[in-house]
Amino acid sequence: MDAVRIDKWLWAARFFKTRSLAKTAIEGGKIQIDGVKAKSSRQLELGAILTIRQGLDTKTVVVSALSDQRRGAPEAMLLCSETAESVVLREENAAKRKAINNASVSDGKPNKKQRRQIHRFLQN
Repeated sequence: MDAVRIDKWLWAARFFKTRSLAKTAIEGGKIQIDGVKAKSSRQLELGAILTIRQGLDTKTVVVSALSDQRRGAPEAMLLCSETAESVVLREENAAKRKAINNASVSDGKPNKKQRRQIHRFLQN
């Protein structure tokens, strides 16, 4: 196999659950091939560098094998390899998001437990 449609490959590599979701992501500009916006009918070749935006994460992968059939996850992992820079950047962004979510921001009125703590503090 020399080339395969990008929407089929994204589906076979298990980045998307259906081909229609893959096509929607491609048409939405979330997929780039070698830095250029892709079209769903574009033929994907070995060694191509894909930039895939899924949710808040951006993955940069290198195509190492082609397939137009969806198989098990272990086989799908062999179709591409994520670059080291991409992995580091994703982990940093995930850590930042986690830190932001853990920061307690008061929404105004204290709950029952907090009120009890305030009363205990003020009585002592």
